[in-house]
Amino acid sequence: MTKTLLAFDFGTYSIGCAVGQSITGTAQGLPAFKAQDGIPNWAQIEKVIAEWQPDLLVVGLPLNMDGTEQPLTQRARKFGNRLQGRFNLPVAFQDERLTTVEARSEIFSRGGYKALKKDKVDSISACLILESWFENNESGD
Repeated sequence: MTKTLLAFDFGTYSIGCAVGQSITGTAQGLPAFKAQDGIPNWAQIEKVIAEWQPDLLVVGLPLNMDGTEQPLTQRARKFGNRLQGRFNLPVAFQDERLTTVEARSEIFSRGGYKALKKDKVDSISACLILESWFENNESGD
């Protein structure tokens, strides 16, 4: 059975978003959400959830390179818990240690510095979070 998933790259000023299907294991970036000190416009998130009807929400977990937590880790967990509470959907957390770096190099290789707009980085990070979740959790449907 094909599942639709939404992934979020949590940040204090911007939250990247991507959608993907388990059958393809790929993700496509959606517009990033603006956030004020980590708090998004929940109505915008609700609209995206209503549009895509996801079976699962995946939230990137920012960890230090050695795997330890950092201040943003707890905030990302809190964001995931709020998503679960508000929308009554299951939430999974995905280690995102390298996704922002990968996203920057991916964008750079495609379009140079001009392409490194913050919302693009966040949405590509969300795609990478979702694709790495698929790699680690789906053994094919």
